[in-house]
Amino acid sequence: MAFAPSSTTSGMHLPEGARDLVKILVAGPFGVGKTTLIDSVSEIRPLHTEERLSEASAPVDDLAGIREKATTTVAIDFGRISLNGGIVLYLFGTPGQERFRSLWEDIAYGALGALVLVDSRRIDASFDVLGLVEESGLPYAVAFNAFPDAPSHFTEDQLRAALDLEPDTPMVTCDARDTNSSVDALLALVQHLIDRHPPETR
Repeated sequence: MAFAPSSTTSGMHLPEGARDLVKILVAGPFGVGKTTLIDSVSEIRPLHTEERLSEASAPVDDLAGIREKATTTVAIDFGRISLNGGIVLYLFGTPGQERFRSLWEDIAYGALGALVLVDSRRIDASFDVLGLVEESGLPYAVAFNAFPDAPSHFTEDQLRAALDLEPDTPMVTCDARDTNSSVDALLALVQHLIDRHPPETR
């Protein structure tokens, strides 16, 4: 399955041949790159609900390892991408902080799966989000966002063990700034969903 840019990239209308409309969560801890990933793949102008970080948020927004972070999503990010085969993904980026946990059920309602972004520089920051995804029962894939200073000495088995992932949970590396890399991460999730629910059983 490959990425198929829509002929209506600048508009809001669905591309011709759209058949399966799928809601996908893009989840992960604060500052992991969810907004960046949605920006990199969306064929429509993305919707963002970002606010600048202030001194008032300092006690609750942990900037350890992400000191350059200046804004935060306070509701959702939203984008859309069309894939070959008539599949259209609606991407909903979720806030990464614990204080927005009450929004989770509303945002997750109706989603078929989640792409969980992880920062290998601070793996433990992902535990709460992974817990939420697992509690919701959503199938998911994990994508390690390749930050320039991310450690490179971990093996795939070590990363999988650190996150306590099931053997069949897809795990990939991506660069959220790069369209093709981000699309590949989404395709890993879509293939996982198809494998769990083949056409004859849907």
